Amino acid sequence: MNKNSYSKVWNLDNLFVGGSNSTKFLDFIKQLELKMLELEETLKSPINISHIDGYHRIAYILKYIADIRMNLSQANSFITCLLAENTKDEDAINLRGAATTVNARYESVLKKFQTTISNINHDQWEKILGAKPLEKNKFILNEWRRKAEMLLPETEERLISDLMVDGHHSWGQFYNSLLSSIKVKIEIEGEMKELSVGQTINLRSHPNEEVRKNAHHALEGIWKEKENLFAQIINHISGFRLQVYKIRGYDNVLVEPLMENRLKEETLDAMWAAVNKFKKPFINYLNVKAKLNGYIKMQSYNFWAPIGNINRQIAYEDAVDFILDHFSHFGNKLGNFARKAFENKWIEAENRPNKSAVAFCAGFPLSRESRVFMTYGERITNLLTLAHELGHAFHNDAMKSVDEINRLYPLSMAETASTFSEQIILDAALEQADTMEEKLFLLDEKLKRSAMNFMNIHSRFLFEKKFYDERKNGIVPPSRLNEIMQEAIDIAYGGSFDSPSVHSWIWTPHFYITKSPFYNFPYTFGYLFSLSLYAKSKEKGKAFEIEYIELLRDSGCMSIEELIMKHLKEDITSEAFWEKGMKLCVKDAEEFISLIES
Repeated sequence: MNKNSYSKVWNLDNLFVGGSNSTKFLDFIKQLELKMLELEETLKSPINISHIDGYHRIAYILKYIADIRMNLSQANSFITCLLAENTKDEDAINLRGAATTVNARYESVLKKFQTTISNINHDQWEKILGAKPLEKNKFILNEWRRKAEMLLPETEERLISDLMVDGHHSWGQFYNSLLSSIKVKIEIEGEMKELSVGQTINLRSHPNEEVRKNAHHALEGIWKEKENLFAQIINHISGFRLQVYKIRGYDNVLVEPLMENRLKEETLDAMWAAVNKFKKPFINYLNVKAKLNGYIKMQSYNFWAPIGNINRQIAYEDAVDFILDHFSHFGNKLGNFARKAFENKWIEAENRPNKSAVAFCAGFPLSRESRVFMTYGERITNLLTLAHELGHAFHNDAMKSVDEINRLYPLSMAETASTFSEQIILDAALEQADTMEEKLFLLDEKLKRSAMNFMNIHSRFLFEKKFYDERKNGIVPPSRLNEIMQEAIDIAYGGSFDSPSVHSWIWTPHFYITKSPFYNFPYTFGYLFSLSLYAKSKEKGKAFEIEYIELLRDSGCMSIEELIMKHLKEDITSEAFWEKGMKLCVKDAEEFISLIES
């Protein structure tokens, strides 16, 4: 029987033909700049809020802002895709510079509008929110008013936005360019190869320990050699952010990430408390797995090692068919969406040089499409990454019918949808396992994700908190960054890791995302929340898909606490909510240990 054939190379031409030399895209940017100019002129006129026309004018400005944001998202996603598929594309680098300038203008205009509505007195504001043209935008308008309370005068905010273009954001872009330019020379089963960082990281799940070890030490050598350069980058990114916080009067470095994730700090505290309470079973899992490889403690290069002698390679076509089959078992809409994504060439998965090391999903709201980027290496981890990024794309698709201004959902919910999709595929693979060895192999893959979210992500959170605390007092040298990382790993992993990668502050790209500090806890949030959703789906079957889509559609217009109370009737500020998810994962750890011992 002939296998289905799927392209490993995406199609960007149906978005803007010509790639980084696209005249259509250059025209698009010019039109976007004109729209920005029109909005800037519109905001120069005062808004008469005492008259019904004032309400309509606010609604008009909201729609204009939403339109520009969607255009910007379209442009930014296209440039991101160009630079990911070829990190040496100089024309794309130039396009990014132009788009960054427009982004800064947009942020400045948005802040001006936020300041305008923050100056409206309470009684008038309540009337505005009750007006027919604006009632569906109540949450976002209130959120913008709260953000405006933390803003500086307009001229100072504009100065900060201008400085971000060639300062803050440029350091993040430089990090991505630097990481993508690195070539790793490594011996793989007797043959010397030159690989990208992404290709080398893919070797962490190679069945041959010698290959994993060589890849680990090759990367560690590079990080050691370049640690001073990367230390400069992370110090400049954090230093700029801290200066802005200081000017705005932020005492707590979590103020911005919590606000962007629409979470209360008590919710975050409850989640980490539940994680800490149930870490012991995962420490036991790591210790047992270390012994299987002949060690007392887990070696960092063995964390992603497959269990047993299963040299499980999964051809791309088989991976796609498996995803399509089991997404369809969950629900017709998810299955049909994924099929459309593959048939329309929305996926870039080819294993080749000069690609970015980071997998992602980019949304194109004007085209109502997404693009998924990764390097497929025929491992179970690649299959799960593909499912994960398609989960992001499905979330984008679910938002198509939502009012434009309410489409922007927080990172915590983004990581929920992606992890949920990953869970569907991993659970399906476990159910189909027909030997004890295969079941152990897949159960281990599932537990790696628990350990990543409860230990690795926790270590990132601890590192970032400590680093920012010390950065307030000046530059933190690479030697101290290594020490902070070591301390964070020791705490988060309960001392179960031997010789961990203390340079993980270099190769973890999330520390260098200039738009989103503390891009770590949303993963753990999404992981635990997705488990609750997945348990519901197992109870209700295909009927749950509609409820799931409704939850996704609400994710841009309310706080996360309100969202989960509405759809699950759960209080997520309580440790009890998070403990339910933790207990599900503990069962996996206990089953794994029991199977090994038997």
